[in-house]
Amino acid sequence: MRICLIAEGCYPYVVGGVSSWIHSLIQSFPEQEFVIQSIISDRSLRGKFVYPLPENVSEVYELYLNDLDWGKSRRKKKRMDRREYQALRSLLLNQHVDWEMLFDFFKSSDVSLNSLLMGEDFMNAVTECYKLNYSQIVFSDFLWVMRSIYLPLFFTLKTEMPKADLYHCLATGYAGVLGSMAKHFHGGRLLISEHGIYTREREEELIKAKWVQGIYKNVWIDQFKKMSTLAYDRGDLVTSLYEHARQLQLELGCPPQKTMVTPNGICAENFQNLPGKREEDEGFIHIGAILRVAPIKDVKTLIWAFHFAKERVPNLKLWIMGPCSEEEEYAKECFELVESLKMPDVVFTGRVNVPEYLGRMDMTILTSISEGQPLTILESFAAHKPVIATDVGNCSGLVLGEGDDFGPAGVITHVMNVEEIAQAIVTLAHSEALRQRMGESGYRRLMAKYQIADMNKKYREIYKSFSDSMGLKWETDAPAQSEGEKEPVATAKEG
Repeated sequence: MRICLIAEGCYPYVVGGVSSWIHSLIQSFPEQEFVIQSIISDRSLRGKFVYPLPENVSEVYELYLNDLDWGKSRRKKKRMDRREYQALRSLLLNQHVDWEMLFDFFKSSDVSLNSLLMGEDFMNAVTECYKLNYSQIVFSDFLWVMRSIYLPLFFTLKTEMPKADLYHCLATGYAGVLGSMAKHFHGGRLLISEHGIYTREREEELIKAKWVQGIYKNVWIDQFKKMSTLAYDRGDLVTSLYEHARQLQLELGCPPQKTMVTPNGICAENFQNLPGKREEDEGFIHIGAILRVAPIKDVKTLIWAFHFAKERVPNLKLWIMGPCSEEEEYAKECFELVESLKMPDVVFTGRVNVPEYLGRMDMTILTSISEGQPLTILESFAAHKPVIATDVGNCSGLVLGEGDDFGPAGVITHVMNVEEIAQAIVTLAHSEALRQRMGESGYRRLMAKYQIADMNKKYREIYKSFSDSMGLKWETDAPAQSEGEKEPVATAKEG
C-alpha cells in the first residue's frame, strides 16, 4: 500500500513531538511505501531535513504557504464562470462551501493567484461578505486581510498531489485540505490523526497574537474552522490521542462514528539502564526540560520559575535540552533573561540524545502553553522520573492518571503561573522519597497503557482495514535489502 503522509510545519524539518511520532510510525511499517507531502512556510527551508529519511520513504513533496506566484499572467484577465464564482462566494461566506468546484477550478485554471486576488471576482465576493458581516470596519483594511488569508489557501488548492492509496493527514487545516483534495482527484481513503486539535490551537494563538487585532482575529479563526470542517467531512476516520480531544472534535462537528482514540506510545526499553549522575553532578538536584526553545513551550516562564525556586533551594540546576535554532530571536531573549538573572546553573545543551541525559535528572518539567500528548512525559516515565507539567492537552491525564489507581506521577500547574511552577519545583526538590514514588507511578502507567507496541498494533489494524476495503494486498514482511539494492534517499520536490 502506498501511503501519503501530509504534515504541516514539522517532519522532517523539526525535531521532537509530532515529527518524532511520524518518524517512528514510518519505521514501524518498513513493508509499506510512504510518500511525504510537507507544508512549510517558504522556500528557505527547502530540503533542510533534520531526520535521515527511512528507506521506505520514496518521495518528499513540499508546499510553501508563503511563496511567489508562479502562475501564468494573461493580458486579458480570466473571469470565473457562474458556478465557479458561486463556489468562491460560498467559501468566503462559509455557506455550504462547494469544495469540489473549487478543487476543479484551481486544478484546471492557469490564472495566476495575483490576478485572482486582485481581480473583479474576488473583489465582488469580498464586498458581499463585507456588507453582510463586517460593514462596521474599514473596507480597504478588510480587503487586504482577506487577500492575506486566502493566498496560502489558494497556494494549497493549486498543489498537485501525488497519487496514493491512503492519505494520512497529521492535522486538519491546510493538511486536511490537501488530503481532501487528493481524495477527490485520486480516490483512495483519507485518515486524519490530530495530535492537538488544530482549530483550537490556532484559536489560542490568534487570541494571544499581536500581529492581528480586533475582529480580524475572528475572521482568521473562521478560516481555520472551515478547513477543519472540510477534513472532518471528507475523512474516513479521525483519530485523537485522548478522550477529551475526541470530545473537542465532536464539538467542532466531526461525526462521532468517524472518531477513534489512539494513544501515543514509546519504546520503554530505550530508556532502561540509562547512564546515571556524573561526579560533577553530585550535590545538585537536576531538572530536565526536553523541548524546543520556542514561544509555545513558554521557556521564559520556566526560567523565571526556576529563578524563584532556586532562591529557596540553592542547589537546583536546570538543563534545557533541545534545539535553539528554530526560533532564534526567542532563543536569544531566553539567553539574555538567564544572563540578566545571573543564573550560571541554567544549561542550554542544544539538540541532544535524550537517553544520555535523562538518567542524570531528578525530575523533568514542561511549561508549554499548548500540547497534545507529549512524548517527553512518556520518556520521563520510562526513566522513572516525576514530571512537572502545565495543564494543557493530555498532560493532566498522563501525570494524574485516567481510570487507574497508580497515583500521581508528578505535579500539574496552571499555564504561565510562575508561582505555582516554582512551588512544584521546591516541593519535589525537598523530598527524594516523593520523587521516587511519583517516578514509579509514571513508569507503571506507561507500561500499562502507552507502549509503542500497542500504538503500532492499533495503526496496523487501521492501515490494514483501509487496505482490505480497497482490495489491496497487505504486505506483512518487507524483503531484506542488500547494500547494493537500497534505494537512494528521497529529496525534496515542489508540490
